[in-house]
Amino acid sequence: MREIKKDKETKTQYIADGMSAFGRNTKRILDCTAALVALITFSPLFLFCYIAVKREDGGPAIFKQERIGRFGRPFTIYKFRSMKMDAEHGTPKLLQDGHLDPRLTKIGRFLRKHHLDELPQLWNVFIGDMAFVGPRPERAYYIKLIEKKDPRYYMLYQIRPGVTSYATLYNGYTDTMEKMLIRLQYDLDYLENRSWALDLTILLKTFLYIIFGKIF
Repeated sequence: MREIKKDKETKTQYIADGMSAFGRNTKRILDCTAALVALITFSPLFLFCYIAVKREDGGPAIFKQERIGRFGRPFTIYKFRSMKMDAEHGTPKLLQDGHLDPRLTKIGRFLRKHHLDELPQLWNVFIGDMAFVGPRPERAYYIKLIEKKDPRYYMLYQIRPGVTSYATLYNGYTDTMEKMLIRLQYDLDYLENRSWALDLTILLKTFLYIIFGKIF
């Protein structure tokens, strides 16, 4: 059930986390355990992706970027690099034209299509920066732009960002401000209603989408 409060400064309604403290603690334990198992199980796939990225242009295989996580604290997110080096030199840019963005490398396009570029985020889950399910973490630059349109973004700081999310499945890749605002509403709905059952549903759908090659 939604708990409504008024922020004295912003006069914005406040949405409380729908998951109990017990649920949150159990979710963290399960996330950490599952991430460790996945890191070990998929280590050969990690090695394959690492070598493939490295061999294409000789650049670093791991891409690091600062994102904003729980409590509004910055953290470093890890991915297999899918773009050419210095692709985002200067002002941050969103992925354009989906998997046809000219900044993508050949291997990067394949990794993105099959979501293999996000495998290193298992480490983010293991160390507690992220969860398997939660709002996708955003860069501070875009958060400021979103908050100019909708100041409710700060409510998402209550929970860890996720590798996959309700919004990702139903809103796709956010390449426009309009999609970012729609994603925010999906994320707030998830915050209010999240549960183990909802998380399992999101994980199952994410797995099926990847297996059957659905683009999202």
